[in-house]
Amino acid sequence: MPRITSNIIELSVFCRKGTTVRYLLLRRARNEKLYPNIWQFITGRIKKKEDAVTAAVRELKEETGLKPKMIWVVPGILSFYDPRSDMINLSPLLAVEVDCNVKVKLSHEHDKSDWFTFKEAVRRLIWPSQREGLKIVKNFVIEKKKTADLTLIKL
Repeated sequence: MPRITSNIIELSVFCRKGTTVRYLLLRRARNEKLYPNIWQFITGRIKKKEDAVTAAVRELKEETGLKPKMIWVVPGILSFYDPRSDMINLSPLLAVEVDCNVKVKLSHEHDKSDWFTFKEAVRRLIWPSQREGLKIVKNFVIEKKKTADLTLIKL
């Protein structure tokens, strides 16, 4: 019987220039064993004794060199089944706003990054839960200031 765990965090990173919003996606390197060449959110493990927000800030820095301006809890959980470990993983999704003018510095896990419009980002993401998560970020955080204020995390 599969076990249920929650040891992965996913980040929908975006920046704003005036009224234009761009979403950051990273492409997994070709030499990665799991899912090479796919575009994805920033994704990483939550270490022992680490909460999801601390893991998010660490993963953002490790995978992109970026620092968060603001972070929101997204009202939705991403999930996937890993047949190698026979586990169902429930992943918190956080929305993270960063400065558009800071250059992304990729880790070895990824070979490319790019900023996309919402429609372009949805087309690049292959996992249904990530596409749905991005829609929630757009509807809840980007377009609904009053509701987004409810889940803003103080840094």
